[in-house]
Amino acid sequence: MKLEKLIKVNKPLGLSKRTVVNIILAGNHVSLRLNNVLKPYDITLQQFNVLRILRGQHGKALNLFEVQERMINKNSNSTRLIDKLVKKNYVKRVEDRQNRRKIQVSITSQGLDLINSLDEIVDNNEEKKIIKNLNKAELEQLNALLEKIRD
Repeated sequence: MKLEKLIKVNKPLGLSKRTVVNIILAGNHVSLRLNNVLKPYDITLQQFNVLRILRGQHGKALNLFEVQERMINKNSNSTRLIDKLVKKNYVKRVEDRQNRRKIQVSITSQGLDLINSLDEIVDNNEEKKIIKNLNKAELEQLNALLEKIRD
C-alpha cells in the first residue's frame, strides 16, 4: 500500500520524510508482530531481549547498567523489566560480592527454558515471515543501509 494512503495524507511526502516515516512504520510493524507472538507467553519484546542478553552470559551475572547498555530499546526501564522477570522466576538477583550495594542479575533455569523454546518460534518462524519478501541480496543491502543511517 502506498505510504500516503496508509497514513491518510492527501499530498505526496518529500523523499526524506517518506524515508523516515517508512523506517518508523517498518520498525513498529516488526515490533507489533513479535510482541503478538510473545503475548501468549506473557512476555514483552523488551523482556525477551533481556532474557537473550542474560542467556548469552552463560551463567555469569550482569549488573543493570550492563544489561541496559546491551538492550535494543535503550529507552526501556531496565529496573522495572528486571522486577517483572524476577516475579515470573525467569531472572534472579545476585548480590555483588565486592560491593553489596550493587545488584547483578542472571537468568534462571526457568528463564533459559522459556527463551530456548521461544527461539524456535521467533527465529525460525516469525522472523522468516517478516522478511519473506526479501531475497539475500536485498537483506544485505537493507542491513547496510540501516547501519549507514545509524552511523
